[in-house]
Amino acid sequence: MTSDDSNSNNSPYDFIKDPHAIEVESFRQIRELTNMDGLTEDEAQVVMRLIHTCGDPSIQDDIYLSEHAVSEGIKAAQANANVLCDVEMVKHGLTRRFQASETFCFLNHPDVPAIAKAHGETRSMAALEMWKPHLKDSVVLIGNAPTALFRLLEFIENGGNKPALIVGIPVGFVGAAESKDALIEASKKHNLNVISVTGRRGGSALTASAWNACLRLSRGIRF
Repeated sequence: MTSDDSNSNNSPYDFIKDPHAIEVESFRQIRELTNMDGLTEDEAQVVMRLIHTCGDPSIQDDIYLSEHAVSEGIKAAQANANVLCDVEMVKHGLTRRFQASETFCFLNHPDVPAIAKAHGETRSMAALEMWKPHLKDSVVLIGNAPTALFRLLEFIENGGNKPALIVGIPVGFVGAAESKDALIEASKKHNLNVISVTGRRGGSALTASAWNACLRLSRGIRF
């Protein structure tokens, strides 16, 4: 027996160590604390994954799923669609063993600061100029910058290519809630597949977890 094994066996703390068992028990508790009536089995999996990520069942009231968002997200995962992220935190939050397709984040591209300065806009907005060749049938994950979400909607409003799925869950006090309201309206106008969380709550972890849920579902993994 190694010293590590000995320390583990002599731990004064009683806790679940097996990662699968942790997920199973987490989802069991989430089911007890929520009502998933009206959702498909797959939609419920995405909602529960979002709740699991933030530890707050009340977020269910703010989750928005357009009619075909989850089913089209699963198809995009099965098709190995390219993934576009607004920030590196979203990109690094994706489950690597499931994310087989190429993942892009151009926020730190050397040309971005100059573009942003020239146009008097955020680097997140400027970085989206480099998304254009990759947008068609892609999966877009925006978890930080409301300005990035507004710029994406401008692209679509002006006839740009539509992604297969938009997970738009930027966080913050300036523009976050407004950008997500605009996303929901655009989803109805342009028939977009959208997953979002209304209001100020959001962030990279929630955004990544929504897509991770679709990746798991595409491989038949459910809890």
